[in-house]
Order: sequence, then C-alpha cells, then structure tokens
Amino acid sequence: MKAAAFDTIDLGRVPYRDAWALQKEHHARVAAGGRPALLLVEHPPVLTLGRKAREGTNIIVTREYLEAQGIEVLEVERGGDVTYHGPGQLVAYAIFPVGRRVQDFLRLLEAATIAALNTMGLPDARPNPGYAGVYVDPREVNGLSYDQKIASFGVAVQKNVALHGLAMNVTTNLQHFELIVPCGLSGTQMTSVERECELRGLGSSPDMNAARTALSDAFTTTFETYDWTLPELAGAGS
Repeated sequence: MKAAAFDTIDLGRVPYRDAWALQKEHHARVAAGGRPALLLVEHPPVLTLGRKAREGTNIIVTREYLEAQGIEVLEVERGGDVTYHGPGQLVAYAIFPVGRRVQDFLRLLEAATIAALNTMGLPDARPNPGYAGVYVDPREVNGLSYDQKIASFGVAVQKNVALHGLAMNVTTNLQHFELIVPCGLSGTQMTSVERECELRGLGSSPDMNAARTALSDAFTTTFETYDWTLPELAGAGS
C-alpha cells in the first residue's frame, strides 16, 4: 500500500467549536495548494444544524433542556439536517480537494466507512440508496422494520475543497439521539458498533483506538488512486 497522499491528524477529544476552527485553518491551507488532511476527533455532546435544518424543527426537546444538559446547538455550513456528536463517536473531517466531484467524493467516504466497519466485524455495512450515510441490516421492533444507521455524512465544498465529513458511532450513547429526529429521517434508528456487537453476540466491541486505526487504514486504501489535483490551481498552470 502506498503512503497516503494526506496527513492524518488525531485531535483526541476536542470541543466542536475548536475543531471547527481547526478545520477552517486546514481548509485555507489546502485551498492554497497545501497537503490535504484527515482530522480524527471526538466531541463533547453537541447538536449541529446543517443547511436543511436552520429552523431546528427536528430537535424534539426545548433549548432550555439542552442548555441544562450542557449540550450546545450550532448552525454549520455542511449539508444535511440535524445530527448529534458526542463521546464514543469517531468523527472524520476530510479536508480534501473535491471540485465538482462531490457525489464521487461522497461515495468514497461511504466506501472508506464501510471498509472500516467490515474490519470491525460488521460485514453487512452498506449505503442506503437515496440517503447519505452508512447502515447495517434493518431490525424489527414491535412488528415494524427500522433502518439501522451507524454513520452519518455531511459535507460542504468551498473553494473546491471539502469541509466536515462523517461521524461513525462506535461506543456512542445512543440515548442522546432521542433528543432529535436524526438527519430528519423517520423510520430510522441510530445504532453503533458496540450495540451491533452486543446484539449479534460477537463478544467485546472494538474500542475507539481500534476504530481510529480501521478508519485511517480504510481512507488510505480507498483514496489510493484519488485525483488530488486542485481544479483552480491546475487551471492556473495550464
């Protein structure tokens, strides 16, 4: 396997606002022709509203309740609706050149996430046509079938370079998703690697260190033949 064409930076657990500022710093550098970066991070509990969620109608508790719980609500520039970030969730911000290849880029994010989940013992990880994110097989609850979403996606592309990325539930407190309608999707339950391993009798669940290694390796493999050309710089040199 070739050396990665991007730097992987493990930020540990960082407040969302601090990681957001770091994203913007790396974005400015990559947009100027610098080396791409993959930022791996956990956040303290926070809700973020994408471009489809400005009114916050899919938050189903009061802002006063969230404030009392110490859960901040932030509007961000990524696509999508409302999502939750918190401890035990591995967030990957891929600050990569994209240009107009947004759909291709999203498919590669899906492929890297699926490969990582396969490594962690979930061979049924897959995309769900028509929806962003990665799912495992549906589960019946009280006679109804629910999609099981294990990773959420939301990106923005500015100056031909991506911001934001994906959030994969590893040992996440899934009760916190009950504060919202995740990504605005009804008929969908959020799940995690830990929950799936428990329900399937697979023994101990991979921890966050194992998830970081699996996802980092999957990104290196999935993006091995990626075109890292920044469109506006390529045009300037022609």
